[in-house]
Amino acid sequence: MAEEPRNDDRDADAARLRELEDRLSRLTEKPEANMPMAGYDKAHIAWRMVTEIVAGIVLGAGIGYGLDYVFGTLPVMLILFILIGFVAGIKVMMRTAAELGSTSGKPPGTDERD
Repeated sequence: MAEEPRNDDRDADAARLRELEDRLSRLTEKPEANMPMAGYDKAHIAWRMVTEIVAGIVLGAGIGYGLDYVFGTLPVMLILFILIGFVAGIKVMMRTAAELGSTSGKPPGTDERD
């Protein structure tokens, strides 16, 4: 039969794991602090961009459907506002991409002398 693990084995394993985590944290590169989004990894930024474009499309569809419901012109406003929401989502996504490329802590488009 299998024996139950002893507590001193668990403590030793936990200590070895902490030591390994400390060594790995010392060896990994830290992101540069002068970048505005240095603390985020690329997957988080990609999901942010996807969320921005989907939110633009969904909001456009909601507004378009609401206007179609009020005016009785079902497909016209829906299609128009979905396209407007898509363009707005792309614009916000491009702003996020520009923010990634900027080296100062200020948002892009602001004057550096401020």
